[in-house]
Amino acid sequence: MAAAALAAALTLTSCYAVQDTITTVDRTDAVGEPLGDTPVREGGDLVMGLSAEPDALDPTTSSSLYTRYVMASICEKLYDLDAEGELVPQLATDLPTVSEDGLQVDIPVREGVVFADGTPFDAEAVATTLQRHLDLPDSSRRSEMGPITAIEALDATTVRLTYETPFAPITAALADRAGMIMSPTALDELGEDFGTSPTCVGPFRFAERVPQTEIVVERDPGYYAADEVHLDSITYRIMTDASIRSANLRSGDVQVADTISTQDADAMTRESGLTLLQSGSLGYQAVTFNIGNVDGTGEPPGEIDTPEAQDVRVRDAFSRAVDREALVATVFNGWFDAACSPISPDSPFSTPASEACPEHDPEASLDLLREAGVETPLRIDMQISNTPDSLRLGQALQASVQAGGFDLEIVPVEYSTLLDVQTRGDFRMLQLGWSGRVDPAANTSNFLSTGAGNNYSGYSDEDMDALLAEASQATDQAARAETYGRVVEKVQEDDPVVYLYRQRNLTGHTDEVAGVQTFADGVVRLSRAAFVADDDTVEER
Repeated sequence: MAAAALAAALTLTSCYAVQDTITTVDRTDAVGEPLGDTPVREGGDLVMGLSAEPDALDPTTSSSLYTRYVMASICEKLYDLDAEGELVPQLATDLPTVSEDGLQVDIPVREGVVFADGTPFDAEAVATTLQRHLDLPDSSRRSEMGPITAIEALDATTVRLTYETPFAPITAALADRAGMIMSPTALDELGEDFGTSPTCVGPFRFAERVPQTEIVVERDPGYYAADEVHLDSITYRIMTDASIRSANLRSGDVQVADTISTQDADAMTRESGLTLLQSGSLGYQAVTFNIGNVDGTGEPPGEIDTPEAQDVRVRDAFSRAVDREALVATVFNGWFDAACSPISPDSPFSTPASEACPEHDPEASLDLLREAGVETPLRIDMQISNTPDSLRLGQALQASVQAGGFDLEIVPVEYSTLLDVQTRGDFRMLQLGWSGRVDPAANTSNFLSTGAGNNYSGYSDEDMDALLAEASQATDQAARAETYGRVVEKVQEDDPVVYLYRQRNLTGHTDEVAGVQTFADGVVRLSRAAFVADDDTVEER
């Protein structure tokens, strides 16, 4: 275990009772509106309270949701999601053209665009970025790109990807970090240190980063749609405590804050001067067991001598010990939903098989632990983010599984350290989530296929690998959905990851600003936001 984690280790007792009464709350999505005809004031620095420190500002290696918030302002992608969750072109000019055999994917890209350092954007620059995802040793994007055999610029405005087998998820992958195109000049100058001064095409450009404090981006006058950008700059200020973010929002010291606590959300919906955006998530929150990650993600799995790594019955017992419905009611006031699957029920790929959930059964959990020859209670340390909301979850989870024969030791760890811990495999059990993507491949293959960049558990199973490959190669949506249903059945048999609940994306902003949006991918979009004009400060746009 990392020294930092050990230093922060804290054993929390089961003081958080799981309540019996379950409150069901109806929530309606409100993702925010574009500016439209809202009168705005040109300029100004918008301050966003950011709930965690982003990791490296490098599209190839990043694994943090909070990095995606910042990069959304400075690093446009080939594709994006719209408010309805549909894929739309961003730096591309149209959806890809796929050959009849599914092996060639041609992507048309914009012309007349420059990066923030003045380097021309063209198909060659796109190919350079995509090739980096395949070549960089610590790339987290390699598995997202699929079985590519060649990347080439056919001309200045067309990129061709050639595949060994068809790969249906590629367009969705290019609507995320894999599709953020980096300046080839900056890549030449900075190499693996690109994240220290990221340079892309975007409405804003990187200005400075003060670790653990803030990241500042400033308007790029060379941006191809500069007339749609109104702010001078955005400051992403790190505020890990949700109560402090909310207090700063109420005081007006920040204008936007992500991940509003469910302890505050109800009140915020009733307060004048504040707006709460909410949307269902395509992601999940889960517990990951380390069953083979001994040398870090992407490396061959190894042997781990713990009961939960050695015997699937122990992991199955844990899954049955958790009362997910009571957990979300206790900790999150009914704002979130219990979940047992990486496939959101809001996804068009959802099926009855992917929505199935193991029954809460602590007696069955005890039976499984006895069959596995494990002495109860089985003590396991679980590393978890050190935010107040996460610690309340940890305590409730600790209480929930007690009757099933588990004694959890809660080990609070700072968020960015926790990301490193899970990548290195320096844990027995770890609680973190995934913000979710529109294509289920990004919620499954990256975490469950052998050697994948986000396979933190070190899970490796030939049948699962075959299922995931089958799902990614199919082009028919119904066939893919049916296969992902079998993926969920398989993961619930093996339990390298035990899914717990699905949160809602809760973003607060003051009514000083407009144009703030948060879509189903969880990313807070600020690039077209602006300060609302007073009557005497209206300017023509």
